[in-house]
Amino acid sequence: MDLELRHLKIVRAVADAGSLTRAATALGLAQPALSTQLKRIERALGGLLFVRGREGVRPTALGELVLERARVLLPAVCELQEEAQRFARQGAQGYRLGGTHGPLLGGLVDRLAREEPGVPVTTYTSWSEREVAGSVADGRLDFALVGVCGESAPPEPGRLAWMEVARDPVHVMLAEDHPLALALARAPRESVELAELAAEAWTDVPGDGCFGDCFAAACVRAGFAPACVYETDTASCVHLVQVGRAVGLCRATFPATPGVVTRPLAGTPLVWRHVLGWHPAARAAARAAAVLGHARAAHAEALARAGGGSGLRATPVRAAAPSPAA
Repeated sequence: MDLELRHLKIVRAVADAGSLTRAATALGLAQPALSTQLKRIERALGGLLFVRGREGVRPTALGELVLERARVLLPAVCELQEEAQRFARQGAQGYRLGGTHGPLLGGLVDRLAREEPGVPVTTYTSWSEREVAGSVADGRLDFALVGVCGESAPPEPGRLAWMEVARDPVHVMLAEDHPLALALARAPRESVELAELAAEAWTDVPGDGCFGDCFAAACVRAGFAPACVYETDTASCVHLVQVGRAVGLCRATFPATPGVVTRPLAGTPLVWRHVLGWHPAARAAARAAAVLGHARAAHAEALARAGGGSGLRATPVRAAAPSPAA
């Protein structure tokens, strides 16, 4: 019998479980079937791999040798399979982009379509930054265009390389007939104090980062706790603001919208960083610098459409040092 990877997986499972019964359960096999398989493996390797006892099983010297090799070979083969699948999924030299809510993904698609007509561009969106980043790490997407709160690290820091596209102060959205919006119309100023909105209900889009916690902490520093926060989709957030049910949180790239007034929060208590991520071992990595340039241009265009600027410079950060994909 020739030794196969599945045989090494069986040996590792028995060693990890410490008993044939537990190993059989983990492998989804009947214990007699596992015992038969193990005997065949031992015959193929020329000796006993485990000593059976009342307390379970323990590896022999030969078993330790096989386990040492198995714990190197199995992860290496798994990594090879992932890389091969990633290579096969990339197909034609198009762009597979993933992103979260916001205008930057659409702006990036538009710029790529203008600059490289005829090159296929596909998109995938999710509320979860981790899901999008995981899809890039697994080879299902080429680039992730997501946002992170403040200085927090983007997802998958050990598998993906990240560069900062831009950073924006977080803005507040008010109905145009909100008392504070009317006061701003009478006496214009560039920003509003968070404490001025202590009595308001709030609305924001969902995500799986730390923004909610950072917002709550900023409110505490301003002397209050938010009475209510509605987490919902962008259109519903805008509607709740327009009808005066809540005030909203948005980025500087939020487009001008009828019935809504936006202003940055004074002192910049909250910052949103737009970041671009890719797998450093993927073929798409060679195009990362060009895609980053397009993303930064899309951000500048979005700011112009929004009728303002962030006041913060878009500066690059060092790409996360990638480790081999696990």
